Amino acid sequence: MSFIEIKDLKFSYLDEDEKSATVINGINLNIEKGEFLAILGRNGSGKSTLAKLMNMILEPESGEITVDGIKLSPNMSDKDILEVRKNVGMVFQNPDNQLVATVVEEDIAFGPENLGIESSEIRRRVDNALETVGMKEYAKHAPSRLSGGQKQRIAIAGVLAMMPRCIIFDEATAMLDPAGRDEVMRTICKLNKERQITIVHITHDMSEAVLADRVVVMDRGEIVMQGRPCEIFSQVEKMFEIGLAVPQVTELCHILKTHGVELPDGIITEDEAAVAIFGIGKGRVQ
Repeated sequence: MSFIEIKDLKFSYLDEDEKSATVINGINLNIEKGEFLAILGRNGSGKSTLAKLMNMILEPESGEITVDGIKLSPNMSDKDILEVRKNVGMVFQNPDNQLVATVVEEDIAFGPENLGIESSEIRRRVDNALETVGMKEYAKHAPSRLSGGQKQRIAIAGVLAMMPRCIIFDEATAMLDPAGRDEVMRTICKLNKERQITIVHITHDMSEAVLADRVVVMDRGEIVMQGRPCEIFSQVEKMFEIGLAVPQVTELCHILKTHGVELPDGIITEDEAAVAIFGIGKGRVQ
């Protein structure tokens, strides 16, 4: 069984005229334990709504979502809802919206304290979470004095202290500068590779999606493409038609190919492009 199973999922909002506007239209998707999944799509494609449905922030209009064997429904017990939210944590775009205390370690302890966990276990979880995100030396600092990337890592530590098996990042790097984005992406990759935490990363940044095991592309509430990053980004024209970009190096190789340069498909990193172009220079394609 997959960690998250989604079947025929539908969800609608009411627009300004009180008319139903479909945002999620019959989605089917399985997310495996330990997978790093990136979700791409234009604004309004339904990405963030899908994330909130997986965490019970929103309830589906129809269809099914099962999280670690627990079927989500409006009639779930409080115990089951709590279990789902413990297992599926969320990190949002603006870290300031998730920071609730005036001291870093107190902020991270907030979630476990609300679960009624004993003090010694909270201390252990806070220390482990800070160490995992590389922020242990900032335990006594005020979150307000940290950089954007540091704040986001503290927000991630607060989720980690709940000991989730899956973390959804809802455009968590969108408000950060390049250095902050790099900090957060290193943390995300570390959580996935070293802690085997399932990652769902919603992003507009194609260089971040390249790091995922699998990419899902959404458009108008539906999944229109899914596969490994090299499979998705090799379909350059289709991505453009949807209104999305591809990694810069992939676009460069696409332009070269349209001008007759023989390059292999599926180039998504600078290293891959360098090897291929160098091979041409030596009279061969690698």
